[in-house]
Amino acid sequence: MASHSLPLEEASLSYLAASSAREALVDSGPLLALFNGADNWHARIISWLQANEQIRLVTTWPVLTEVCALLARRIHNGAALDFLSWVEQGGVEVDVPNNWSLSKVLQISQRFADLPLDLADASIAETAARRRIAYVVSIDKDFDIYRDASGKYLVNLLLNS
Repeated sequence: MASHSLPLEEASLSYLAASSAREALVDSGPLLALFNGADNWHARIISWLQANEQIRLVTTWPVLTEVCALLARRIHNGAALDFLSWVEQGGVEVDVPNNWSLSKVLQISQRFADLPLDLADASIAETAARRRIAYVVSIDKDFDIYRDASGKYLVNLLLNS
């Protein structure tokens, strides 16, 4: 019986995580790259999305706000409107925060006050904890320092793939 070894990509932790992930939070970076063909991450984001169609993407209102503002500034208002149309058509699920979400976002921001944490990042960390989502799709390396209430890190499916 011949032994078959898995390719390194398939044996990686991120591959195993992506194959078991049902939903992941998505940060502004991949969304910006998706709607900006000149972005260095554009092709990689499209490839990742095509390879991971089984993963439902979830984002937050602060992320939507950041993406729209940056698309309008870097490209034009039409790009921001195209993005919002894509979201409206189900391209990504927009999380509905609870009444206490703002307090949790503030707590997270205070806990990481010495880091360049912004509202979008804090909202992703809060949503991950509240919805028990263990995965994030981000081009930022800083998500590997945030932990949920049980001490587990968010697994970045994009950077670890």
